[in-house]
Amino acid sequence: MTHRLPHIPPGTTVGLLGGSFDPPHEGHRAISLAALKRFGLDQLVWLVSPGNPLKAHPPAPLARRIVAAQDLMDHPRVQISGIEADFGTCYTAETLRMLRKRHPGVRFVWLMGADNLADFHRWKDWQQILETVPVGVLARPGDRISARLSPAARLYAPYRLKGGQSRLLAKACAPAWCFVNVPMVNASSSEIRARGDWSVTQPR
Repeated sequence: MTHRLPHIPPGTTVGLLGGSFDPPHEGHRAISLAALKRFGLDQLVWLVSPGNPLKAHPPAPLARRIVAAQDLMDHPRVQISGIEADFGTCYTAETLRMLRKRHPGVRFVWLMGADNLADFHRWKDWQQILETVPVGVLARPGDRISARLSPAARLYAPYRLKGGQSRLLAKACAPAWCFVNVPMVNASSSEIRARGDWSVTQPR
């Protein structure tokens, strides 16, 4: 199974939302639609990761998660990709290097929920990520205060765009990041798994 992205014209702004998507849920969909609008993106890609180095237990099979993501996020400007499996990368910084090499001139924006910003300093080469591409942070249910006071937020405070400037982010030079509030969707992959609502069987 290959998951390569099609040709993307130089100058296109593309948001990248990475994660296990184990399972994908309405929260992922909501922040994706908000990101397209708030950051003025041309396209958005869900990068469904083979695994998460920060999580102790492996996720459901990649093919199963990709099919579930495609069923949930059926949108003409959103693609679902497992390209990290082709790259053989498991860290965001590595994936970004490969994507930028393969798609020169494309303006990538890394997207994350506010909950991830709180732990961003634990990511491998997290400062390199912020120095490489603009980062869009979308508020989700959880503790926004911890995100705003996180080591990454404090260190890169001088490079933060205000919420009203969010549409400037995609064409800003890194380091640049923006925190925006979006309508809350109280959904959690871990809670869905705990309820037994997520099947890990192979896709049809």
